[in-house]
Amino acid sequence: MATRRIISSLVSRNLYPSSLGRAFNWNRGIGTYSTAVVEEPITPSVQVNYTQLLINGKFVDAASGKTFPTLDPRTGDVIANVAEGDAEDINRAVSAARTAFDEGAWPKMPPYERSRILLRFADLIEKNIDELAALETWDNGKTHEQAAKAELPMLVRLFRYYAGWVDKIHGLIVPADGPHHVQVLHEPIGVCGQIIPWNFPLLMFAWKVGPALACGNTIVLKTVEQTPLSALYASKLLHEVGF
Repeated sequence: MATRRIISSLVSRNLYPSSLGRAFNWNRGIGTYSTAVVEEPITPSVQVNYTQLLINGKFVDAASGKTFPTLDPRTGDVIANVAEGDAEDINRAVSAARTAFDEGAWPKMPPYERSRILLRFADLIEKNIDELAALETWDNGKTHEQAAKAELPMLVRLFRYYAGWVDKIHGLIVPADGPHHVQVLHEPIGVCGQIIPWNFPLLMFAWKVGPALACGNTIVLKTVEQTPLSALYASKLLHEVGF
C-alpha cells in the first residue's frame, strides 16, 4: 500500500575482471551492470472517514473548530485534516467518561458480557484488516506487509487475550490473626487517561485500551498528532460492538 514501488536491477560485479576467465570490456560492463530505479507512490484505496474527536459516543468537531494536517510520510502531502483538541475538549471527554463510569452499564456489566463485547470487537477488527492496514501504512509509513501480516493479526490476538481475562479477575480471602475476615476485592478505578505514540499506533492502542476496558474502566485516549487515523477508525469499530 503506502510504500514506494521500486523496480531495480542489482547485479554484483567482481572487482577483478581478469577472474572472469575471458576478456572484459569495461564499456560494455558499465552498460550491463547499470541500476535503474523508478519511484511510483501508490495511492491507497481506503477512504479517510473519521477525522473528528470521538466524545460520548459521537464524532464531533473541536470546540475551537481548529484542525491540524496529518501527512503522507512518503511525499509530505496532506492526507486529511484532523480535529485539534484542547483543554475544553479534554474536559468534555473526561466528563463524558466519568458519567459513563458512574452511571453507565460497562463497569457494572457481568464480566462474561464484557468479555463477549471485546471478542466481538476482535472479530470486527479481523473483518476490517485491509482498511486498518492501509490507514496504518499510509499515515505511519511502515510497509503494508508489516501492518497487514504482523501488526493487525497481533491486534486481533491481543484483544482476544484481554477478553479472556475479563471473567478471571478474582479477589482474595487472606488469612488473618484473630477473629477477622480479610478480603481483597479488585474493582475498576474509573476514568483512565491514555496516550499512544506514533511508531506502533494500533498495537499501543491495544496495550492501553484492552486492559483498561477488560477491568471495567472508561477511557480518554489521546492519539499522537503524526498518526491519528487508525486509532480513530478502531475506536469507531469499538462503538459498533456495543460501547
